[in-house]
Amino acid sequence: MTLVQLRYAIEIAEAGSISAAAARLFVAQPSLSKAISELEHEMGIQIFERSRRGVEVTEEGTRFLSYARQVVEQAELLESHYLGDTSGVRRVFGVSAQHYAFVVNAFAELVREYGQDRYEFSLREGTTFGTIEDVRLQRSELGVLFRNSFNREVITNALRDADLRFCPLFEAKEHVFLAKGHPLAGSTSVRLEDLAPYPRLSYDQGMKNSFFFSEEPYPTEAVDKAIVVTDRATLFNLLIGLDGYTISSGILSADLNGTDIVAVPLEPAGTMEIGYISQVHRPLSALAKSYLDHLESYVRRYFSDSDI
Repeated sequence: MTLVQLRYAIEIAEAGSISAAAARLFVAQPSLSKAISELEHEMGIQIFERSRRGVEVTEEGTRFLSYARQVVEQAELLESHYLGDTSGVRRVFGVSAQHYAFVVNAFAELVREYGQDRYEFSLREGTTFGTIEDVRLQRSELGVLFRNSFNREVITNALRDADLRFCPLFEAKEHVFLAKGHPLAGSTSVRLEDLAPYPRLSYDQGMKNSFFFSEEPYPTEAVDKAIVVTDRATLFNLLIGLDGYTISSGILSADLNGTDIVAVPLEPAGTMEIGYISQVHRPLSALAKSYLDHLESYVRRYFSDSDI
């Protein structure tokens, strides 16, 4: 087993195919395939399942790659410390999340912090199931999602099955996002029945469209007008253009979303527990810890400057 083989395996897992990883690594595909086959033979495990569509990490491979990443990260730290040359060290970090502006704010702060170094960072906003899968398969080191009294048991079980842990970051009371010109935008609070005449906007959850994987509270609440979207920009544009609404944490970012959206408290309000997920057996990297510091700092500043 060599560091090169471990780096190859990690790259294949992130790329999703041997051909894509070979292109990234500037290595001939047969050489890459041979290196991985030799690694699997030496370790006595199957790291990847091959198919015409690419490769998929096996359960045993997921555990192996967790340790492999730790070895590679420690080797890079040793090289940078004792060789005194960090120009060849590429900082790699990924985070996946449901659609939250504060996740993007913290990511931007992390990029600015490491802006003078070589890095490859990724930020994926997507479905709840996709966020869990990204962290399980190590496409991302961290994921950010929410739990509440409705989905807690299902989310907790899904994370346990994926060998992931949920670590709470903060709790927020449910709010409704409305356009600044919405008839209810000036209200001190709104109830679900007040929202009945307006279209409800929610995020598409793809094939895993269980109510328990919804990003919005009250997914089983019947409405006459419903619109499903895939990205935050579209949702906010429709809030403005159609007098729609969505239910979320109430945390907005003027930097990213402007000042045309307001958060109005929902009554009676439930609690959204926002947290990050990570692999149980993988210690957080320095980059992950730095990202979480930025995330917590942004949320603290937001709460101190608002009445959320």
